[in-house]
Amino acid sequence: MSFRPLYDRIAVKRIEERESTRNGLFIPDSAKEKPQQGEVIAVGRGKMLKSGELIALDFRLGDRVLFGKYSGTETKLIGTEYIIMREDEVLGIIESAAHTDHVTTQVEKKE
Repeated sequence: MSFRPLYDRIAVKRIEERESTRNGLFIPDSAKEKPQQGEVIAVGRGKMLKSGELIALDFRLGDRVLFGKYSGTETKLIGTEYIIMREDEVLGIIESAAHTDHVTTQVEKKE
């Protein structure tokens, strides 16, 4: 079965975080927050403007994205949980695979 979101929506599969701390302590599921990173597994055709023009989305399959805690709608397809969200609910695309564990934001101060 294949799935394609409509218009400006994408389907994202959460990227699960490590289940233990650096010291090796086990963290139970009830104490963990859901990760706010995921992998794009399906992309809609684009955003439809009032003029009828279709604007392509800025996502590709396999992109790692960062999204808000309450973004999208959670759904289950064939036993796997996904989040369906609009393009504007995504905070950003994680460019480097090296940054998947910890994403930091650097703000340069103007002097």
